[in-house]
Parts: sequence; structure tokens; C-alpha cells
Amino acid sequence: MKIHILGIAGTFMGGVAALARELGHQVEGSDQAVYPPMSTQLEKLGIALAQGYDPANIAADCDQVVVGNALSRGNPAVEQVLDDDRGYTSGAQWLAENVLPGRDTLAVAGTHGKTTTTTILAWLLQAAGREPGFLIGGVPDDFGVSARVGGGREFVVEADEYDTAFFDKRSKFVHYRPLVAVLNNLEFDHADIFEDLDAIKRQFHHFVRTVPRRGRLIVNGEDHNLAAVLAMGCWTPVESFGIEGAEAADIPCRANGAAFDWSARLLQADGSVFEVLHRGKPLGEVRWPLLGRHNVMNALAAIASVAAVGVDVATVLPALSDFASVKRRMELLGSHAGITVYDDFAHHPTAIRTTLEGLRAKVGDARIVVALEPRSNSMRLGAHADALGPSLDLADLVVFLHRPELSWDAARVVGFLAGEGFTVPDGDALVARLCEHAREGDHVVFMSNGGFDGAPRRFLQALRDGRDAH
Repeated sequence: MKIHILGIAGTFMGGVAALARELGHQVEGSDQAVYPPMSTQLEKLGIALAQGYDPANIAADCDQVVVGNALSRGNPAVEQVLDDDRGYTSGAQWLAENVLPGRDTLAVAGTHGKTTTTTILAWLLQAAGREPGFLIGGVPDDFGVSARVGGGREFVVEADEYDTAFFDKRSKFVHYRPLVAVLNNLEFDHADIFEDLDAIKRQFHHFVRTVPRRGRLIVNGEDHNLAAVLAMGCWTPVESFGIEGAEAADIPCRANGAAFDWSARLLQADGSVFEVLHRGKPLGEVRWPLLGRHNVMNALAAIASVAAVGVDVATVLPALSDFASVKRRMELLGSHAGITVYDDFAHHPTAIRTTLEGLRAKVGDARIVVALEPRSNSMRLGAHADALGPSLDLADLVVFLHRPELSWDAARVVGFLAGEGFTVPDGDALVARLCEHAREGDHVVFMSNGGFDGAPRRFLQALRDGRDAH
């Protein structure tokens, strides 16, 4: 079958493209925002990619069009597909019909940490010899690709609450019908499609309804919003996870009386060393390269999930010492002249705060410099503006990319920073300002869920070129 994927450079749709190619389909696609790491993956797979949404990019002999959720009515390619009465579907539906049947699906949902948790989960199953398939919303360094069919029974999927397509406004994750579902955390996000937090809770409960009673729900035991979701109704056994000593939410449907079924005892404040316990019984110690309490929580969710499908946790914990994580999740790009540069995907105040907490625990009193692009739909709408300043409290300097089209005043953020702050209108000005202010010993973190005009690597190269920002 010949398939054209509209929005192929998105992390999810790029994974669909990789799976379709592996299954023997002829795959082509188009997109308007193309940048690494997905553009690099598509190139390596030899998948033809057209720039823009010109209807002529869709081959006349194409059998099916898979439509990404970034495309709406009015898009020229979408309009032509409808006018020509072509067969079309969504990426989530394509996955559900072509890859998931006959598999034990493990789906990872949550406002934060989905990509990292999904990758850890796939990595642990791989360490157990299960040869899982997976679709991850990023490119894991451990596997080199964001998706593969896999030879084992398990398939791991990053389960997004964002809507499915212009013709299907349900959250993508209701298509997957998992045996094991992770509920990692829940906060307000996606202000472009959800009116409020309660609307997101309803979608999460729709997801809960799809998990069979023979399956398992792996739930963040510290999250009161998730407790509220399960209070709407729960028909599947629940196991909770949390950090030892943390306040436990009243999670329904749990049989165990302990605070958390799965817990971690932090042995290093930065989260790089911790002990894993199951209902109070120590199972082993983890020493790994990731930082932050949030990543320990991600690990616990993955550990509980593999246990739910019969993996002996103690035998796979050592594999975490070699876990390399995912591109653009506090990815160390390099250093020059004593300045260390990271690229990070954080685009929500909570993710920003927890990422900086992990870095601060590692670097101590060293200066942390943040370059921030408010690119997500919620960020651009200003839904998180009031929370952004406090989320950046641990940064000594923030350079805020305030593009002219941003609809709200960045002074709302910069004026409430604990450290020094600047706004700049474009990527060139941002790199120039960083070159002016960065000094030896600094840790510079670029935060955006988009391409950021290539600023992270441009800045590092500018340092190597003697700080010529242009």
C-alpha cells in the first residue's frame, strides 16, 4: 500500500511513518515545520518528505492518507483529500488497526514525562529479552529510532491526551485499548482544545474506561488530580508509585494499605542514585545518568509497568545504569570555554521547574542560564504566563524569546523572575545576548518544544568561533 502522511515531521506521525515503512508499505509525506531529530530519522529511513501542504505533493496513486492532528479544515491538502474522496484516517486509528491487534499494549499517559517514561519502559522490556515494539514521541538514543514494530508480544506507546484529528476530537489515547496504562500526572495544558482541568480529567477517565479488568493501572500516588479521575469510576486493579516520604493522595481501587505500592528512596538529592522498593521490600539500587525527582518518578512508573507483564524487576534494574534517555530531554550538546550547553523539550511551568531542580541539585552554586521559547499552543495563548516566572526561580539568568506574534506581554514573566531577565525578538538576538552574558562555569539550558531556530547548536558554535553570534 502507498501511504501519504500529512504532518509527517511531527514526533508521533514520524513514528507512524517508521512503522508503516517497516511493515512494507511505501511511505511518503509532507509537512511545513521540519527540524531534527525527526527530520534526521525520516532521512535515514529513506522516506520522501515534501515541504508544505501543496495538494500536488500527494501522489495520484496514493492508497491512503494519514492525517496529523495539526492539520485543520482549510488546509489545502486536507481540502483536496476531501474533494477527491480519498481514503483517509488518523495516525492513532492507523496504529490501532495496523499494529496493536494481537499485542499487549502498554500505554503511557500524563501531562509530563510521557516520552522519557515510555522510553524507560521499552528499555526495561528490552533488557528482559521481550523485544518490544514501541512508538515514542521523540528519538531515544538507546534505540536510534522513535518507533519499531518489534518481535515480542508487548507494544509500548506514548499515549497523548491531545485530540486525534480534525474529524475525530477524542484524545488520541482512547484508540489504544491498553492492557497496562500509566497515569503519570495530570495538570492543565493544551488550552487550545481543553476549556479547563475538568475537561482533561474527563478524557483521562475515558482512557481509564478502556483498560480491561485483567489489566493494570499504574498511577502516580502523589497526584490528587489522578485520584479525582479514578473516583469517577475504576474497574481495573491499581498500583501506585511515589517517592518515600511524600504525601500520598487518596487513590481509589487500591488493595494495598501502604502509602505507595512502588516507591523510591533517594540516595542522592539530584536523583542520580535511588533504591527501588515494592510494598516496602527493597528490590535493588539504581545509579543512572538522569537527574531530578521527576525522572525517578518516571522510572518508578516504568518499573511498575514491566512488573505488571511478568518481568522480574530485580533482574532489569541494572540496565538503567546504561540508559541514555531521549534527544532533547536535557540533552548535553557540548561545552566550550567552561560553558555547558543543554537542549530540553520542557514547555510547561511544572516541567521547567522540575528540570531546573534536577540541574541545580547537580551543579550546586554554578550559574544556570535559561533560553526559553514559549512555543506550545498553551504558552502562546498565555495560559501559563502567571506560572512561568516562579517556575524559573532557580535560574540566574533568563533570555526569553518574545516573537512579535506572541499575543501577550513577556514582561509578565521577566518582571517576576528571581534572577536577571531579558526579552529578545528573534533567534539571532537571543544567541547574541547569550554570547554577551554567558561566562565560564555557566550551564545554559535551551527550553522549547519546537526547532528554536537552531539556537542551541548555533550558540555552541558561536562559543567555539569566539562568540561571534552571527
